Amino acid sequence: MYQLIDGKATSAQIKEEIAEEVKQFVKQGGKIPHLAAILVGHDGASETYVASKERSCQQVGFNSTIIRLEDSITEAELLKKVEEINKNVDIDGLIVQLPLPDHINEQKVIEAVLPEKDVDGFHPVNVGRMVIGLPAFISATPAGILELFKRYNIKTSGKSCVVIGRSNIVGKPMGILLSRKSEYGNATVTLCHSRTPNIKEVCLNADIVIAALGKAEFLTGDMVKEGAVVIDVGITRVKSDKTKSGWKLLGDVKFDEVAPKCSYITPVPGGVGPMTIVSLLKNTLLASKEK
Repeated sequence: MYQLIDGKATSAQIKEEIAEEVKQFVKQGGKIPHLAAILVGHDGASETYVASKERSCQQVGFNSTIIRLEDSITEAELLKKVEEINKNVDIDGLIVQLPLPDHINEQKVIEAVLPEKDVDGFHPVNVGRMVIGLPAFISATPAGILELFKRYNIKTSGKSCVVIGRSNIVGKPMGILLSRKSEYGNATVTLCHSRTPNIKEVCLNADIVIAALGKAEFLTGDMVKEGAVVIDVGITRVKSDKTKSGWKLLGDVKFDEVAPKCSYITPVPGGVGPMTIVSLLKNTLLASKEK
């Protein structure tokens, strides 16, 4: 029988720990951590994420600011806004909600954020520091997954891990973190993607599978071995006449087929998503303290 990895309950517990830490920090003369988010346009999923981040900041005693900009904004105007926040000494962390409109170069915007305020962990300086094992802000989703391994005592050392997906936000950093010399590293990692020819065979050999390719129900029951740990990062909205909202969320894993074979598995929603947000909060607190 599999054990469900409850990201919702774990994140609630971590929020309590962060709130306590903030209290102590402020008591000792530290400032209240402040997270700012820039939201360009009116993408439904982005709106939901940003609202959730704002709520989470309130829960742990952070200040938060949301800067809403129309999607007609020019790249130069957006970069000017980023520069403004970089110079604002009261703001500790800055996230620019992705995706951005097509006429704006995302990479340019990511690189414009000061590395010491880049709590998303996307800046090349933070990525480079992570790769060679120096202190850095680690991308929030991979950091959240490592935290789940820690809290559920899931050992990675010596294990065979398959990461499906090679994005800069999840796939690549996840592969690097799992192969690092650290307690929740030391794994043998295979990074699969759309051009991997024998993906089913590769997954069948894995002790741990992390599905992060953004394709609904891609990982099926015949792709995982008995006792595997499966982490589902994907989240796709699909139309549904069974829900009030008219849509439902699906992960990259066909849960009903895969779960019976697993030792541990994350659900969607309520698995990795809430952990991404607490990782952002942890990074913001760290940014505030490092000042």
